[in-house]
Amino acid sequence: MTTELSQQAARVMPDVANDERPETTGRLDWVGMDQLELPVLLDDQKGAPMRVPAKVAAFVNLEQADVRGIHMSRLYLHVDQTLSSQTLNPTTLRQLLREFLDSHAGLSDRAALQVRYEHLLRRQALVSDKQGWKAYPVTLSAEIEHGHLTLELAVEVLYSSTCPCSAALARQLIQEQFEKDFPAGSALDHAQVVQWLGSEQGIVATPHSQRSRMQMRVRLAPNADSFPVVDLIDAAEAALATPVQTAVKREDEQAFARLNGANLMFCEDAGRRIQGMLDEDQRIIDYWARAVHMESLHPHDAVAVVTKGVRGGLQAGSGWVGD
Repeated sequence: MTTELSQQAARVMPDVANDERPETTGRLDWVGMDQLELPVLLDDQKGAPMRVPAKVAAFVNLEQADVRGIHMSRLYLHVDQTLSSQTLNPTTLRQLLREFLDSHAGLSDRAALQVRYEHLLRRQALVSDKQGWKAYPVTLSAEIEHGHLTLELAVEVLYSSTCPCSAALARQLIQEQFEKDFPAGSALDHAQVVQWLGSEQGIVATPHSQRSRMQMRVRLAPNADSFPVVDLIDAAEAALATPVQTAVKREDEQAFARLNGANLMFCEDAGRRIQGMLDEDQRIIDYWARAVHMESLHPHDAVAVVTKGVRGGLQAGSGWVGD
């Protein structure tokens, strides 16, 4: 038995990635893993830790052209150990990237990490005392290259958009119907007009509106100490003014209709609203945002893209349709 254990201890398992040379040499920009499934720790709206499921991508470059592969298991173990036990913030991601590079000393000089999850927020109804949960897709990204750190936050907000052109056309039809039902020169009865305004006969047309998406990707200063996820969501919803609702009563639905009527917008208008909001946030050094209005009139989307315009920044790398 002792001899058998000694033989097992002396047994050396092959390490093909480390011991064998590649058939074709060449440096690789990125090598790693995507879609890693694990829980991450976040601070909730009250600052208490909460655990949520996430998908993680972990990568390093392979600088040595004649080395066959990296140590992927090391990346996984670093990700699992750190993200399972520490709150997700820029400090945590900086630490992870350094661990990636330390564990690949001599092989890599760049590392990248991306965490994708849904951030749940409790939302209050517009008028009533009802509340409900809303999930916001969030992506946190960090990359380090030659000691320079890049931090990015991406989030998506849903809102309602009512077409200004459609609203004007609907108003014209209502005016024409009014002239038909109340000819010029005829006496107007106040009660009759009020009743007409509340009837389908009077309001013969309504503008079209649609659920819309605002996709935002912002770059933070390298010394940022937090990812302003909730701040960015709240600011975007305030700028757009018509975020989709959760639990509602009739008074909330009526208030939502009023908000839509007071905030008619093309995708261009939505893009400019977000542009102004992002320009005012001193924590953001660059941004890319995309307004997508999923048309109810057409089978296609109306899209507007805005960027801060930093040379060599997100404007140059994101394209005109987005990621």
